[in-house]
Amino acid sequence: MFRGAALRLVPMVLGALLAAPSDINAAETIVTKAPKAFLYEPSSGSILFAKAPHDPFAPGSLVKVMTAATVFRALKDGEMQTDQLCKVSEHAWRTGGAPSRGSTMFAAIKSEIAVEDLLKGLLVHNGNDAAIILAECLDGSEEAFAERMTKLAQAIGMKNSRFGNPTGYDTVPSQTTVRDQALLAEYILENHASFYPLFALPEFTWNKIFQRNKNPLIGEIRNLDGLGGGIDKNDGYSGLGSVNRNGRRIIAVVAGLTSDKHRLQTLKEVIAGAWDFFSIRTVFKAGEQVAEARVYGGVEGSVPLVSKTDIDVLLARGDTLEYRIRVVYKGPLRAPVKQGDRVGEIRVLGKHGVVYRAPLVTGADIGQGEMFGRALDGLQELLFGWIG
Repeated sequence: MFRGAALRLVPMVLGALLAAPSDINAAETIVTKAPKAFLYEPSSGSILFAKAPHDPFAPGSLVKVMTAATVFRALKDGEMQTDQLCKVSEHAWRTGGAPSRGSTMFAAIKSEIAVEDLLKGLLVHNGNDAAIILAECLDGSEEAFAERMTKLAQAIGMKNSRFGNPTGYDTVPSQTTVRDQALLAEYILENHASFYPLFALPEFTWNKIFQRNKNPLIGEIRNLDGLGGGIDKNDGYSGLGSVNRNGRRIIAVVAGLTSDKHRLQTLKEVIAGAWDFFSIRTVFKAGEQVAEARVYGGVEGSVPLVSKTDIDVLLARGDTLEYRIRVVYKGPLRAPVKQGDRVGEIRVLGKHGVVYRAPLVTGADIGQGEMFGRALDGLQELLFGWIG
């Protein structure tokens, strides 16, 4: 959004704005044996921890979270209805149903099942048959649905993810990253909140068969209410969890683990780190001047940039000097300038790149200057470019 030749960067050192607590001499940090891990706080956009965030892995049945998101999107766009009936094909029954001897909701061949029930079968029973039935119902085939999944993933920003089918079967490989899985969870939470409770349904009965939620993380981590786990014969165990604790939600992802127990242990460690090693710090109050933007042709040569809300950032305790603040805007702004216009953003940069960003708006009205002043501004821009 803020790109171009007139882009201006205003760097600041966070340590100059926030004094580190005197009783902490060294930064505390999360330690995990997980080969790949990612910890994210969606409300502030803060990356709390990242380990091999872009390294690909095969997600196994964790793919079903993407399958669910794709169906949620189709429902939102009106391509499907929750009460729409989907026919159980022989392919879905043989490949994902009882004959497959895998995770299934035991859908009966040639029967018709409502989309709402199929979603429960998908997310509670981890049903491969449910995944295939939904794919065929929406797009006619697993292949066409997989293309839809990948297209949606790219739109979300999951740049390193590709999906081969809706089940996670390795007959057609899929790949993703821990960062991409965090983006997927954030997308579902922000855009399909009404469907999110399906991930934590404790049980579901279908075809007279009662099954408890097969998500290996549900009930094992306090306040965890989604999303799923997977296993691949080569890339090991992976897990995507979201926790809402004390009014604060975080998203955690781990991958490359050697066992179900190892996955659970490392995910617990990473999640606990959000509370053990980070605290919320107010960098700027709402309405407080963050920086100034240059103004071209105005009665004033600059305008204050402010945030409409407090800029609260989750920072590692005792690690403020490891962070930098950058204010970005496309300028100079041309007069007249109206107060409250969004013109830039503040970014907090840490070891893993941008860990937080928030919009900035103009803090005052700036009218047009006199003709002579505007002519001088124009001459300066023509001869020298805009000098900050």
